[in-house]
Amino acid sequence: MERKLVPVKLDSYKPLREIVFESMREAIISGVLEPGERLMEIQLAEEMGVSRTPVREAIRKLELEGFVVMIPRKGAYVAGVSHKDVADVFEIRAALEGLAAGLAAERATDEEIEQMERALLFTNDDDVPLEKIVELDTEFHALVYKASRNDRLTQILANIREQIQRFRATSLAVPGRIKDAVLEHRGIVEAIARHDVEEAHELAMAHIVTAENVMFEALRCPKKDSKE
Repeated sequence: MERKLVPVKLDSYKPLREIVFESMREAIISGVLEPGERLMEIQLAEEMGVSRTPVREAIRKLELEGFVVMIPRKGAYVAGVSHKDVADVFEIRAALEGLAAGLAAERATDEEIEQMERALLFTNDDDVPLEKIVELDTEFHALVYKASRNDRLTQILANIREQIQRFRATSLAVPGRIKDAVLEHRGIVEAIARHDVEEAHELAMAHIVTAENVMFEALRCPKKDSKE
């Protein structure tokens, strides 16, 4: 199999182990490293132009975050993702997104609310490519997390979001979904601006549930089947 990883750039302020970890995680999320693929330390180190130590540390961290599974006497493999896995993550994410939005409704500043509104304007541009839409969608949710003023919640949500990143484009690619998502985002922002904690909480949860349903329909896999 032809390999696809590229050498990491060492011009970052981050520690090498963190750069390697982020590079490998992105490769898994984007599908460059495919589910079920064995992770060979020596080969990965050569491809990224680093020693085996940061690769080994990255694999251990990826295992803790659910991206890698360790099989005794066989080694490390990219974790497969079942429909139930995705449904479970969405279930958790819906609850935590609701919490974050509710906290943001209590704590967001006028400037943060303005930033959310600006993000909506860019996302609603018909000429923006899907890849950029996914990036803007991520930015919008990050703004809500930041406004919650809960660093631990933000960290947990960022990790959960990354676990399903590979599926988000599937949902947003469904015809009409981007415009619907923008409307849902706008409702959340308006609730936050009114400091309506309950409505912000409910709208944020409903937004994630809708995104999940759209994604499963796009994959032609009913949500109910994912729990069996």
